[in-house]
Amino acid sequence: MQLTLYKQIEAHISAERLSAYASPMAGAKAAPRLVLARYMLNMALCESLYPALQTCEIALRNAIHSHLTALIGRDDWFNAVNFELTPWAQSEVRKAKDKIAKTHKPVTAGRVVAELQFGFWTSLFEAHYEQNTPFLPSGIKAVFAHLPKSLHKRKDRKNDLEHVRALRNRVFHHERIVHWKDLDAQHDLILQIIGWINPQLRQMTAALERFQAIRQAGLVPFLGGEIWGVADEAVLGGGV
Repeated sequence: MQLTLYKQIEAHISAERLSAYASPMAGAKAAPRLVLARYMLNMALCESLYPALQTCEIALRNAIHSHLTALIGRDDWFNAVNFELTPWAQSEVRKAKDKIAKTHKPVTAGRVVAELQFGFWTSLFEAHYEQNTPFLPSGIKAVFAHLPKSLHKRKDRKNDLEHVRALRNRVFHHERIVHWKDLDAQHDLILQIIGWINPQLRQMTAALERFQAIRQAGLVPFLGGEIWGVADEAVLGGGV
């Protein structure tokens, strides 16, 4: 019965996608029940990370936008000749403008800022913006207003943001994260970055938090009889 149910689900999720959750344990391929439990746990973890990832992305871009608007003296700072974007960033701005134009809406600074991808905002912490623009290093203090001065290091903060971006992309593209050994540390980092920008936003995000509860419960909720019609005690072997 388990195999039949698994095949019915596999037909619409795909064998290739589910195979990522069937890694061998103790020399044996994971049972169908365990594969789907891992898959469902992965979905639950991704869902639980969404509030923190969303808040981090929105807070970061708005903090950068506010600072650069004041620094450059115009809200479309990305168009300013005295703010030199990299060729890649210029391309991203053009794509954002084109996408807005196709909706027949005015191409305003606010719409462009909202349309730009997370990778654009993390790219603003590259060495280029320290060497060729007035944004860095002073911008670190402006964007991360609650970051201790001893941590005002561009490379370190860029590295932090790249970690968040990598996790965000996997979560938003429905990819596997359940096997990440440092997932708890990654989650903590997102909250920490939010707190560096605005402690009240971190507090708000904490009110929505389900990550730790899902992480601690593990596979057990997804191995139960409601799905499989069998007792919860069977087939826990191998863990995540």
